[in-house]
Amino acid sequence: MEQVYQIVERRDSRQLAAWLSENGQTLLPMVELIEQGQMVVDEFIGVLGRAALEAVLELSAAQVAGAPHQGKPGGEVRRHGKQRGSVQLSTQRLRVDRPRLRHKRGGAGAEVAVPAYEAMQRDGSLGEQLCAILMSGVSTRHYERVVPALAERCGVSKSAVSREFAAASAEQLRALCERRLDTLELLVIYLDGVRFGPHHVVAAIGVAADGRKHLLGLAEGATENATVVTGLLEDLVARGVDPAQRRLFVIDGSRALRAAIDVVFGAGHPVQRCRNHKIDNVVGHLPRELGEQVRSVMKAAYRLEADQGMAKLKQQARWLESEYPSAAASLLEGLAETFTINRLGLPATLRRCLGTTNIVESPTAGVRLRTRRVTNWRDGAMVLRWAAAAYLDTEKSFRRIMGYRDLWMLQAVLNDTQPEEVRVA
Repeated sequence: MEQVYQIVERRDSRQLAAWLSENGQTLLPMVELIEQGQMVVDEFIGVLGRAALEAVLELSAAQVAGAPHQGKPGGEVRRHGKQRGSVQLSTQRLRVDRPRLRHKRGGAGAEVAVPAYEAMQRDGSLGEQLCAILMSGVSTRHYERVVPALAERCGVSKSAVSREFAAASAEQLRALCERRLDTLELLVIYLDGVRFGPHHVVAAIGVAADGRKHLLGLAEGATENATVVTGLLEDLVARGVDPAQRRLFVIDGSRALRAAIDVVFGAGHPVQRCRNHKIDNVVGHLPRELGEQVRSVMKAAYRLEADQGMAKLKQQARWLESEYPSAAASLLEGLAETFTINRLGLPATLRRCLGTTNIVESPTAGVRLRTRRVTNWRDGAMVLRWAAAAYLDTEKSFRRIMGYRDLWMLQAVLNDTQPEEVRVA
């Protein structure tokens, strides 16, 4: 059920604030607790609202400069009217009218802080809260539906929300780029791309020996861009992924990705090309009915032993070559690396998750869900910030891969098999 808020006129708030400050002896303990940081401001606001908060600011100012007296100049610290300000809470920024205090000597540096107001500025969690809200798929134009107050009360404009999220997501991207990978016993690295409007991002997700998935890194650019993917892999090495430790790479079939793996990690690592990508590429060259038939043939061939499955698909390519040469060429391109997991002798429980890049594409669906309201991708920096925030939020719900109990078999093969036994020209 949607929550309904009642808007109180500002003149009512001011009248109540004036009454509370005049009859504020009961609030003095609260003033002390707030100034000493021992009371959560959100709880206080929830009880008395903005009017009480302004009364607390007035009482705090009175402890520094004394009570206001019309026509009297005051002491060393004098009142200097009021100024619009805001108090940052855990999920909102509340507008207030705060007293201004100044030394009587005036000049630069004469401004005197109101202790309670300064104490209320120390909560820096708004950016984090807004980031979580936006990752729920809420547009910055409609944030007031989920921030626990109306826009007039919380005082956060759409542009302010965007700025807060930009700062929070930039910090998340920085943390991801600095994440150390030394302690992860990675057996598998998945590489695939996702599109954000006209921009592309390459994502790297690793699977450790215990079957848990980890977001390793992101790079702005397409998987066909050799410079981008090489830079991403070099960054993984710089953050602790040992290139000497053999791993299985699962990629979308991009030649640039394949070449980058050899450049950065060497030729001794087995590479499995995504079977779903391969099937879609081949079927895309065929009429619908024939395409579905070829799809079934390819899926059946992938269940066979490597030599038998490859023989079946080569036979299929010869059959297609006369009328559909593009489909035949697509089927034969990189064919051997679609059977890498068969050649390694892995059980069917592992082949299901190691034969495709679905491990990356499943989080990608969560990323698309969290970014679906964004329609104006201004530049690559914005894309990377949003991608990092969305992937990290999706990472919280990562589960172990299917068949993780059999990963010891993959680990044994990677440790014992010589590179030339799995490397196929």
